[in-house]
Amino acid sequence: MLSIDGSMGEGGGQLLRSSLALSLLTSTPFQMTKIRAGRARPGLMRQHLAAVHAATEIGRAHTEGAAMGSTELTFHPNGIRAGNYNFAIGGAGSTTLVFQTILLPLLLGGTEPSNLTFEGGTHNPMAPPFDFLEKTFLPVLVKMTSGARVEIRLERHGFYPAGGGLWTATVHPATEHSRLELVHRGEVRARHATALVAQIAPAVALRELDTLSNLLGWDRNACKPTMVRHSHGPGNALLATIESDNVVEVITGFGERGVRAETVAEGVAREVARYLAADVPVGEHLADQLLLPMALGAGGTFRTVKPSLHCLTQIELVKLFLGTAITTTEEAPDAWRIDVPSK
Repeated sequence: MLSIDGSMGEGGGQLLRSSLALSLLTSTPFQMTKIRAGRARPGLMRQHLAAVHAATEIGRAHTEGAAMGSTELTFHPNGIRAGNYNFAIGGAGSTTLVFQTILLPLLLGGTEPSNLTFEGGTHNPMAPPFDFLEKTFLPVLVKMTSGARVEIRLERHGFYPAGGGLWTATVHPATEHSRLELVHRGEVRARHATALVAQIAPAVALRELDTLSNLLGWDRNACKPTMVRHSHGPGNALLATIESDNVVEVITGFGERGVRAETVAEGVAREVARYLAADVPVGEHLADQLLLPMALGAGGTFRTVKPSLHCLTQIELVKLFLGTAITTTEEAPDAWRIDVPSK
C-alpha cells in the first residue's frame, strides 16, 4: 500500500483528488495521512467527501476514514465500473472538482460509456468553472486520445454559497493514447469576456466589463453581460476568453460580498495580461490538470507560465504513483517547458 503525506506541497484537496484518480487507474491502494493539515479547517470537508464517495462508487472501492473532519483515509480500489451515476454534492460544493476526480478513470480505464449527473456548485472560487472545462480542459484532453469523447451540458448555474447547479456529462472511453505537443499558442483569433450575474444588480456586470475592457484594450462590444435565470441564489463570475490557433484559455474571477466589481475585473485583467505576455499556450491552472492524463498516456511536452505549487505537487504525486520523472525547464522568467515521459 502506498503511503502519502497529505500535507506535502500545496497540501490541499487536489492532492486527495489526484490520488484517488491515480489509485483507480493503477489499481494501487493508498493511505493518506495529514489530510489538509495546513488548512484553517483540516481534514475532509463535504466536497472532499463527495470526491471520495464518487471514486468509491465507480471503483467499487473499500475505504476507511471517509468521514467529515477525518485527517486519514485508506482507499482500496477494485476495478473501474462504467455506468449511470448521479452525484449530489450538497450546498455549493464544487461539482467540477468531483468530475475531474472520476473523469480520467472513466475515460482512460473504462470500456463502456458512462452518463453522469452533477448537482451542486458549478461556478466556485478555487475551482474550475464549467466554462473552463467546456472550452479549455476537455478539448485539450481529447487531443491526447483516440476514440475519446466527452459531452457536457449545463442545465442550471450554481453559485457559492447557495449552489443548486445542475449539469450532465457523457464519457466515451479512449481506445488509444496520443502524445501531446502544445508548445506554441499560435495567433490569437479572438478575445471576449462575459460577466455572469444572478439575483444581483446588472450594473455589477457592466462595471466589471467596463473595467476589464479598459485595462486590456479589448473591444467593449466583445464584452457582454449575461443575466442568469433560475439560480438558487445570488452569484457573479467574470470570464475572459482568449481563443488562439491551438488552445482556448478561460480566466475567471468571482464576485464576493464586500469586494468591488472593479477589483474583480482588475484581478482577471492581471492574469490575462500575464498569460498573453508569457507567449505560452497553457495557462497556470490548465498546466497541473494536464499532467495526470499525459503521464498515464503517451506523455508529451507543453509550455506554460511559471509552475504553481499545485503543479509542482502534481509532479511529485505522479512520481510517487508511477515513478515518472516529469521535468520543468525555465526558458524565460515566466515561460517554462514541461516534459512528461510516457508511462
